[in-house]
Amino acid sequence: MKVTVLIPTLNEGESIGETLDQIPRSEDMEIAIIDGLSTDQTREIAASRGARVIEEKRRGYGRAYKTGFKEAMGGIIVTMDGDTTYPAEMVTELVARLEKENVDFLSCDRIKKAEKGAFSSTHALGNWVLKVTMNILFGMRLNDSQTGMWVFRKEVLEHLTITSDGMPMSEEIKIEAFRNPKVKAKEISVPYRVRIGEKALNTWKDGFKNLLFLYKKRFTPGRLGPGERF
Repeated sequence: MKVTVLIPTLNEGESIGETLDQIPRSEDMEIAIIDGLSTDQTREIAASRGARVIEEKRRGYGRAYKTGFKEAMGGIIVTMDGDTTYPAEMVTELVARLEKENVDFLSCDRIKKAEKGAFSSTHALGNWVLKVTMNILFGMRLNDSQTGMWVFRKEVLEHLTITSDGMPMSEEIKIEAFRNPKVKAKEISVPYRVRIGEKALNTWKDGFKNLLFLYKKRFTPGRLGPGERF
């Protein structure tokens, strides 16, 4: 198995089918959802589209991905949300770019190519604050610190220490990848669309947690607890 596409889900019944239909299929690709015990038809719809369904009883965006990383059969992992916002049709193209440019980790910037309405004004402001904070604290130059679409070689996980079980995991994996001399990481821009279904993100609550996490990781890393290896 060459590629595993991982999608964390929680009540994405309105959109998961369309998201999965957009992914180009091939014999060397595995598509899996990591589901947080959805109460709608998310798991059934995903299974009917040929996706492998992994249940994760423990809540958390980061927790879902940690489980997905351990379960992934592919040597290359592609991540995205199940709400049609990310360009699922570009999976094959992005994997080819990873290999052609001989890099280990691609972070897909949503900001530059986002369609009108994809971000609310408060969401856009929050993204900007978090991006600037992360770049200053960790000496980075990313345009999108919160994107949930990454394309990377599974082997790089051996070099990353992931502590967060929640939303901050998205920024943490980029900090770990881009600051690690053993990992060749690069940011590229991809389209970003208006989501289908209700928004799961609490802009202010999740934004504050992400901001606080950045300061803790930078100045008191021991308080984050032990990181997981995959």
